[in-house]
Amino acid sequence: MKFTKTLSAAALLSLFATAAFAYDADWKRGRVYYRSVCTSCHAVQPSGTINPSTKTKAEWAAYLKADKHNKGKDTVKQYVSKAYRASIKSGNKAAEKFADTPDQELMDDIGAFLTKGAKDGDSPATCS
Repeated sequence: MKFTKTLSAAALLSLFATAAFAYDADWKRGRVYYRSVCTSCHAVQPSGTINPSTKTKAEWAAYLKADKHNKGKDTVKQYVSKAYRASIKSGNKAAEKFADTPDQELMDDIGAFLTKGAKDGDSPATCS
């Protein structure tokens, strides 16, 4: 019985500690990265720029969850990775600025921007 109470207390403490350190995504940082890195690359591609307002929040969430970019030829995470940022930082100030940002934090930031700027988001955004 004592072991169960101790285990339950430890589990609760672990849950609270995890919640206390949860990352709160920064949509502004996501906007800077998206507009500076994603948009600059897409502008020279045949597909052109992709505005956040071209998709709904659900469509962006599904896209990020699927993690398929370029019709499944590569992943979204590839273009947010530290390795990718290092490879383009000499020609991209945002990649240089966020060179040491953890990959998942930057993905969360971009997701927050896409959600906010989605067709049905709080502030539908274009990237012009």
